[in-house]
Amino acid sequence: ESFLMGMFNLGSELAPQVAESIDLSGYKRLLDLGGGPGTYAIHFCRHHPQLTATVFDLPTTKPFAEKTIASFNLRDRIRFMAGDFHKDEIKGSYDVVWLSHILHSDDPDTCLTLLRKAAGVIKPGGMILIHDFILENTKDGPVYPALFALNMLVNTPAGRSYSEQEISDMLAQAGVKDIQRLPFRGPTDSGIIIGKKL
Repeated sequence: ESFLMGMFNLGSELAPQVAESIDLSGYKRLLDLGGGPGTYAIHFCRHHPQLTATVFDLPTTKPFAEKTIASFNLRDRIRFMAGDFHKDEIKGSYDVVWLSHILHSDDPDTCLTLLRKAAGVIKPGGMILIHDFILENTKDGPVYPALFALNMLVNTPAGRSYSEQEISDMLAQAGVKDIQRLPFRGPTDSGIIIGKKL
């Protein structure tokens, strides 16, 4: 719970800006994959009144997520689905799939498998959004994503920061089209890459 509260507090500073920067007005169902306490789902729903959301994360996250969602009076619009996205089926069909700070935990093959699974639940015309610390294609900057890559190298079996080109290539292999980098830049140089399911 302490870790989730930390993630919630960090995300709460950024999530309102993210929600304002992305136009989801034409979409109704969002999947927050690995969404933890539901921070981004909450702010997307607050900013887009037509939107409902599902937060998919480990079963141990459920009590805290449901408490947080209830504190924003969004229980009627956001539900929690328990599971391990590496092992379990992701049920449902969605207009938007959001992955925030998920890819940097895994190696490229695992990331590609996850992106294929995520793309598989997106309706035609829907979108996938990847929010992470994104390296330049030269992989020597910006500073924070580069330092974060070093942190993941030291502290995880296979985690790393990925470049814009690497993420775009994985999305393309997962069947995603019209891939582009959005102008958004977080205070630690996080970025967002978007693609469409045609």
